[in-house]
Amino acid sequence: MLDVNTFPAPERLAGLSKVPCASAAPVPETGVKPKISARDVCVFYSGKQALFDVDLDVMPNEVLSLIGPSGCGKSSLLRCFNRMNDTIDVCAVTGTITLDGQDIYDRSIDVVELRARVGMVFQKPNPFPKSIFENVAYGPRIHGMTKDKQELEELVVASLKRAGLFDEVANRLEDSGTSLSGGQQQRLCIARAIATQPEILLMDEPASALDPIATSIIEELIDELRENYAIVIVTHSMQQAARVSQKTAFFHMGKLIEKGDTEQIFTNPVDSKTQDYITGRIG
Repeated sequence: MLDVNTFPAPERLAGLSKVPCASAAPVPETGVKPKISARDVCVFYSGKQALFDVDLDVMPNEVLSLIGPSGCGKSSLLRCFNRMNDTIDVCAVTGTITLDGQDIYDRSIDVVELRARVGMVFQKPNPFPKSIFENVAYGPRIHGMTKDKQELEELVVASLKRAGLFDEVANRLEDSGTSLSGGQQQRLCIARAIATQPEILLMDEPASALDPIATSIIEELIDELRENYAIVIVTHSMQQAARVSQKTAFFHMGKLIEKGDTEQIFTNPVDSKTQDYITGRIG
């Protein structure tokens, strides 16, 4: 096994691909190319392996749910897709992950630009201690996406509308984002994520801290957003996975056990571990 501790920190996440990019993202039989492809992806924390040789594709205009028991590697994989694991000193990633065929761990990749293309919404709503307007304007402003104040305002309003929040906050855009309810805060975080016009949205248990009504609103929003984005969602709720996703991947003890159409995974799983998890025998 690779001794990841032998790599100096700046190089830990670069140049470790086992598979050349040209072969890392084969075109599925449908002819539609994946937005993201993972091949032979492993994740280590302080040298201890947490994720083993994962092969997985994220397709355009689809919701992919990652399910499995706590600690099975779902969030570790999710953080690989926009290199959030770079922020963890003891973490190392090997294998190949491509975005539109380009290796995202290549030394030439601008990580800031990558994270603009691959937005992320976290488990707990985390609005900035700024106004509602400034929460959404922050990303476009630092990325220089708009040429003047009017264009920025139009982008903020469009993002809030797309997140299903504008009608509720139209007259209070200068209020603090932290003054909103939990469900509204999470939709504000979604608006903030999509304001940079990403191609992919990563969602790490986006409704786990919300009440049933707010959860329902977030799920409806996810279904609407997939018209414009590829979405990957980590969830502990199998009911939620069944409601919002077209594809599902089941993880157990750091390994990808089974992946496929959501209906097939939940009604006719191939692997006995998947069946045991769905029926509550493990998890």
